[in-house]
Amino acid sequence: MEKVLQLTDVSKSYGSVKALKDVSLTIPKGSVFGILGPNGSGKTTLMSIVLDVLGADSGTYQWFNLPHSANARKRIGSLLETPNFYHYLSAVDNLKITSAISGRGTDADIDAVLEIVKLTERKKSKFSTYSLGMKQRLAIAAALLGNPEVLLLDEPTNGLDPVGILEIRELIKRLANEGITIIIASHLLDEVEKICTHVAILKRGTLLTSGPVDEVLSNEDIVEIGSADLSSLKECLSGMENVLSIKEDNNRLQVHFPAGTANMEAVNQFCFNKGITLNLLLNKKKSLETKFFELTND
Repeated sequence: MEKVLQLTDVSKSYGSVKALKDVSLTIPKGSVFGILGPNGSGKTTLMSIVLDVLGADSGTYQWFNLPHSANARKRIGSLLETPNFYHYLSAVDNLKITSAISGRGTDADIDAVLEIVKLTERKKSKFSTYSLGMKQRLAIAAALLGNPEVLLLDEPTNGLDPVGILEIRELIKRLANEGITIIIASHLLDEVEKICTHVAILKRGTLLTSGPVDEVLSNEDIVEIGSADLSSLKECLSGMENVLSIKEDNNRLQVHFPAGTANMEAVNQFCFNKGITLNLLLNKKKSLETKFFELTND
């Protein structure tokens, strides 16, 4: 696995508050990596450290298997806060100023990134006339100046309406398809589940789990089952081998098995042999939201 970023035992405190506690993390090249956690979990602190905005108290990190350097930083685009664009200037003029200040990109790059974020038709419109989603897309365009290999986005859909969220989601997917490694800090679990290939979950500065989304979610198999008599069905299933737990939810049962052990045909046959006819039998993958709250709930 080729990696773009490696953190080893990174810690950071603000006085008595430990924002990060010995966090070790590997982010593979080409991934869409979601860093999840509630407010105060350390997501923004972690992003700020790897961008050299903040210094870590201890631990190390490497970009592209090399110590952090100015050359490595040029290969990374970032959006930690929405840039202070001038409301009375057009998208093109705002990006020209961003390019001049950062030393990233050319006039040709400006046209290219505006095309990527689908703002070409509005490139001469004043920033003040943009919707929130368009403003966020312009901010991502600014981060794309200089053709970075990696893009870091801190809460890229924060405050957007459903249309704006959809626009940013589709943009991230397109960028990932072009080979850009994308690292997203977010608390919007549903959005992360839809676009991320990998995930890490932080809680009060501690890394709880990380890995491919499917692996993070695969600690249990969940089968949704229904019948005309739920109480008899629940009693029946309680005697089935490998059943870890049974929960009633919305007039159906959620039956939990160890990962990789749920056999739908065997479940159906077991119930049939006990004289129970099923009207629902679904193999249900645990949602990232469920996993997140299981891990972060005190």
